[in-house]
Amino acid sequence: MIPIKDITLKPKMSANDLIKNLYDSGGFTAKKIALGVDILEKIVNENVPLLLSFPACICATGTRGVIREMVKRKLIDVLITTGGTLDHDLARTWKSYYHGSFLLDDVELHKKGINRLGNILIPTKNYGYIIEKKMQGILKRMYKEKKEWSTREIAWKIGETLNDKSILYWSWKNRISVYIPGIVDGAVGSQIWMFYQSHKEFMLDLLRDEQELADTMFNNTKIAGLIIGGGISKHHLIWWSQFSGGLDAAIYITSSPEWDGSLSGARPREAISWGKLKEKSKNVIIEGDATLILPLMIAALLERLE
Repeated sequence: MIPIKDITLKPKMSANDLIKNLYDSGGFTAKKIALGVDILEKIVNENVPLLLSFPACICATGTRGVIREMVKRKLIDVLITTGGTLDHDLARTWKSYYHGSFLLDDVELHKKGINRLGNILIPTKNYGYIIEKKMQGILKRMYKEKKEWSTREIAWKIGETLNDKSILYWSWKNRISVYIPGIVDGAVGSQIWMFYQSHKEFMLDLLRDEQELADTMFNNTKIAGLIIGGGISKHHLIWWSQFSGGLDAAIYITSSPEWDGSLSGARPREAISWGKLKEKSKNVIIEGDATLILPLMIAALLERLE
């Protein structure tokens, strides 16, 4: 029986001190955040390959900087994400997104050429227009080099053209694989389709991505996952983990419930039934908004590693 302790707040408290307080407090989600940091620290210190899956939406927010820092410091071995991550990472390298509100008038926003993503405002000129301008030039250079490209190669090729504020730049520089199983779903994907209209020999080689993922799973006796949200990126990670006998450790961060049967809300215990997590895996699910939870966790993790 471990007594519950009150959280003690002090001036200039470090992120790691706060995490320890959260664990000792025994609070509902608070303790789970602390357990997640403990699992991440163990993964990194034991050099277990860590795969990160996440949806594009958080890259429209400042949480993009947290993922960038993890890739820059080589804390991640593989990224699996959605097509919109390419969109936002490219667009935000050159243009700005803005603060907004969930309650704004969407009809008025549409008339003004402003797209709303939650409480983030994205002018069309800062999104579709800049992506088209940059991607067509990138695709022309790629086409001259060769005709078939995997999504990892496309992500690296985009990253090569960006600056050090970009996730893709650091994935290219550090040779950290990025896989986008649904690459045609988004602005960059649409630009690839448009380029294809006049360059019919240009092809996407998705099976090469799958081969590389399979090799990652078969060639490692242990594997771990940091899984943000759900959808295709989450499923791609845990599906391929079966070929490694399941994840040895997993941290889920989600705002979705499990009662609707969706993958986004499915708990780690369900993945155990499929063999996607090992029966004795270290795992935790943290319910809440990743734009709040992930920065707190990674700040504490970096303090511990340093």
